[in-house]
Amino acid sequence: MTRFLRPLCARLSARAIVLFTCLVTGVQARWTGCAPQATQRIYFANHASHGDFVLIWTALPQALRRTARPVAGADYWQAGRLRRFIARDVFDAVLIDRERQACGPDPIEPMACALGNGQSLILFPEGTRNTGDAPLLPFKSGLYRLARRHPKVDLVPVWLANLNRVLPKGEVLPVPLLCSVTFGAPLRLLAEESKEAFLTRAQAALRALTPAATEGAPS
Repeated sequence: MTRFLRPLCARLSARAIVLFTCLVTGVQARWTGCAPQATQRIYFANHASHGDFVLIWTALPQALRRTARPVAGADYWQAGRLRRFIARDVFDAVLIDRERQACGPDPIEPMACALGNGQSLILFPEGTRNTGDAPLLPFKSGLYRLARRHPKVDLVPVWLANLNRVLPKGEVLPVPLLCSVTFGAPLRLLAEESKEAFLTRAQAALRALTPAATEGAPS
């Protein structure tokens, strides 16, 4: 693929992915805690499917998609030419090694570098897909470390509803089902806030966006 043809294919693929995602999920973006503004942010969400970042990316206005980079596992998205093309050229994803080796690179560095360049991130602080009954798995420390290094970047909790039923683990073909993406109020690391306190607060903010928590809440 030539250097001139690749960008065109990437743009066409992005449009096709957005259209397909909208058709399959009927995705509804609910901005309950903030507005879709061109502000540098870390969108942190629950994680139950390989399609999670695609749904968030689709729910963002087109202008925000250009600078919102999903963080994804290199082991999955570098397995095969098609996946590499989608991750690198379509989504400009930040690919990290989820299992850090003792002498390997720090996975925080490429994320911090993207933030340093003024880009936003789509991040899943659970670190792996949640296939159990608990609403959320314990958060990894990455969100806290990024908040410390970039304290002026807004951290926006995002709850994805139903996508785990559209694309269950191990399945290839999606099942059409309405999904929603709820964007909550931004957080920032407080002065002298410990890692444990911050991660507990961030997890609570995300859990507060679940359909069960928001049912009956004032609009």
